[in-house]
This record gives sequence, structure tokens and C-alpha cells, in this order.
Amino acid sequence: MSNATANVTSPAPVSAVVPASQIIKASKLLRSIVLQTPLGYNANLSEKYGANIWLKREDLQVVRSYKIRGAYNKINSLSRSELERGVVCASAGNHAQGVAFSCKLLKIKGTIFMPTPAPQQKVKQVKFFGREYVDIVLTGDTFDDAYNEAIKFCQANNNVFIHPFDDEKVVEGQGTVGVEILEDAQANIDYLFAPIGGGGLLAGVGSYFKQLSPNTKLIGIEPTGAPAMKMALEQGQVLTLEKIDKFVDGAAVQRVGQLPFSICQELLSGVTLVPEGKVCTTILQLYNEDAIVVEPAGALSVAALDFHREEIRGKNVVCIVSGGNNDITRMEEMKERSLLYEGLKHYFIVNFPQRPGALREFVSEVLGPADNIVHFEYTKKNNRDKGPALIGIEVDSRHDYEQLVSRMRERNFSFEAVNDRPDLFTILI
Repeated sequence: MSNATANVTSPAPVSAVVPASQIIKASKLLRSIVLQTPLGYNANLSEKYGANIWLKREDLQVVRSYKIRGAYNKINSLSRSELERGVVCASAGNHAQGVAFSCKLLKIKGTIFMPTPAPQQKVKQVKFFGREYVDIVLTGDTFDDAYNEAIKFCQANNNVFIHPFDDEKVVEGQGTVGVEILEDAQANIDYLFAPIGGGGLLAGVGSYFKQLSPNTKLIGIEPTGAPAMKMALEQGQVLTLEKIDKFVDGAAVQRVGQLPFSICQELLSGVTLVPEGKVCTTILQLYNEDAIVVEPAGALSVAALDFHREEIRGKNVVCIVSGGNNDITRMEEMKERSLLYEGLKHYFIVNFPQRPGALREFVSEVLGPADNIVHFEYTKKNNRDKGPALIGIEVDSRHDYEQLVSRMRERNFSFEAVNDRPDLFTILI
């Protein structure tokens, strides 16, 4: 009897990557439905970062985001009997518009669940694109709340659920963004930056790039307040975040999709988290410097460039600008968040001596020549020696803050910096 041991080869792990042929098929279907959005060279960003930077302008899409691609590709794949049952989706706004547009185009019934805080601009656009073919239900505080209600409704009424990201047909549709990028690219692409919400866009585009441009580094971008993909990749499994910051509504999810996670696990070179304040700064810069109107999620890929400045120098970089559904009523909030992040706006509680001339002394001796009071709340308390005032001050540069604080201390003004107290800041501002 032989003592030799047979060599058993383990089967190779099955890849979750979507075949390029399926994405190409989706691209051919969508040619007559979506716009082939431009891949534009951006001179301002290229000069700023010493790189060749192109923006894939999905903010110019027919529904002002890439979401129409996955929504239509999925709905068009349904059988006639499934279409007759009607479709249901949950969305913070952009997927909802894609589903609504598809419902009207295909003349089928759709019910769309959106979180109650969804920007009114997005709610109105959903109704505009869907017209009489869609009903809108506002429910819950987050996308995940709306998603849970949509699933219950779908099961109770035997509808077909159109998932915003955890579906192969949706991922195929989003992957058509990658088809267009490589068709229009004038050089080999070294880096691709794309936002991550549930992960469908990066899963689709990443799948296509992996097969046709394998040397491109794929960088996923999430808001700091909703790092669902980064946490999942670190833990090696999809998990649910207990709490998220909902500001970047198009990318703020508590849980990414299982399929996108599996694909991103294979493909991503890394995930970068971008603070919400930096997102706001980028929105304002794109508007002021390039007349580009983007929503918070749409600004993520461009905002991330600052965190890869040295790495991308001299490289060819594509940033996917995923959407432009921005509500103009949010601009004041965005300006405020930007100033706070950049260190240009500071709030203080200052205890003023309750005597004539105290405020004049503060203005003349504490404020610098470029400092500006933009917020002031004070009520005199007759029976007290000192009275607290809430003061907001804008400074000309980040470095002016320390000098401002130093002058308050030198002149014996008792104060507390509110920016450093998130709990207090939320209550007072």
C-alpha cells in the first residue's frame, strides 16, 4: 500500500464581480433612455492638485443623478406579470426619481417611500418625473426607516421591490457609468474616486474597471458621519450602524448592500472618509469656481482629493460627480458647516461685566481688524455682576482664532468656546 497523500486542490473562490458583458448589455439598453454625460477635464482642480482631473458629470443626467441607470435596467428586466403588480422602492431621493421616471416611461404603477427629512426639492422632482404613475409616502427619519416600511408594504400588496443598490440588475445599470468613462477617456486612468452610499455605483463601475482597466486604483468615498462600507470592510461583514449623520442624504445609510459589499471587498484600493463640513466647502467651491451645482453626495469624490493630494500628483484621476439634486434652501446650512469646518467661524459664551462700555471694550480691544460679529444674543440681568452673551465671530483665516482667544484672556473676559462642545453647540446654535 502506498503511503503517498493525494494533493487536493481547493476550488477557487467564486467572484462576486458582475461580468463586463452584462454591463455592456445594460449600456446598449440604456442608450436611448439616459444621457451619455460628459467626462470633462477640470482646469481648476487639475492646477490645484498638480494632476489631470476629469469629472464624470452625472449631475447633468436626465434626473440629475446616475440612479436612473440602475432603476430602469432593473424594472425593464421584469416580466409583464411582475410589471402589472406594480413596483415599490425606498430612497432618500435620487433612486426615487429614477424609479418614478421609469414608471412613467413604462406606464406602470409605483409606490415610493422616502424619509420624512428628505429635501423638498427631491420630493417635488419625484412627483414631477412620475406624475400620475407614482404615489409618495414620507415615513421615518432615515433611508433605513423608509426601507423597512417599503418592504412591509411590498409584502402586504404583492408588489415588486426595486432595491436602490443590493440587486445585480441595479449594479449592472450603475456600471454603465464606467462604460462611458472608458469610452471617453483620453488616457489611462490611474485613480477613480466614487461616492459610496449603499455601494451600488462603485460595485458596478468597479466591476467594469476590474475587467477593462485593472490597473486603475478604485477609491470609495463616504461621509464621516455614515461610514457603513468602511466599517463593513474592516469587520469583514455587512453590519448596521446604530447612528449616522443624515446630512449627506444621498450617501448616508446605516447598512450597505451584501452584493456591493462582496464586490467592493474584492476591488477597492481603499475607502476615504470625508467630514461633512469639507463636503460643504467643496459644494461652495464647485459652484463659485466652476458654476457646477452638486448635492452633498455629488461632492464627495471631489472633496476627497484633499486627502490624497500627494498620492495623485501627476496622475490621471476621474471623480464621479454622482448627483446635482441640491435644495437651495440648504445653502445657508452648508455655508455655516463649511465655515465651522474651515475654522473661520467660532461661537463663544462670553460673561460680560454688567456695566456700561463692556461691549464697546470687547469690540475695540478684543476683535481683530478682520474679525466680524455675525451672531449676538444677550439679555441684561439686573441683579447679577455678569451676564452671558452668545457671540458668533467670523475670522479671516484659521490662524486668527488663537490670537482672538489670546486677546480675550489678556483682557480678562470669561468665556467658553462653544465649537468645542458638540452637545452645547447643538442646543444653542
